[in-house]
Amino acid sequence: MERFRAFLRNPFSFMFATTKKEERIVQYVIREHDRGRSLDDILDDPYVKNRLTEQERSRLMERPDLIHALAEDMHNV
Repeated sequence: MERFRAFLRNPFSFMFATTKKEERIVQYVIREHDRGRSLDDILDDPYVKNRLTEQERSRLMERPDLIHALAEDMHNV
């Protein structure tokens, strides 16, 4: 019942919800990028492809924390 009430308070909250799975993938992408792998190579990695749908991978690239980490890495080059 509480989940239903939360949904009524913010019916679009599911659009911005993150999962633990997604958090692990973000950490993986950042770690692999720090090791020098290209973003395309990382996103094409079986570890990522087996855990996220194409839509989830696209949404991943919209996450401010991931964008910030990748942009920060680019400035350090």
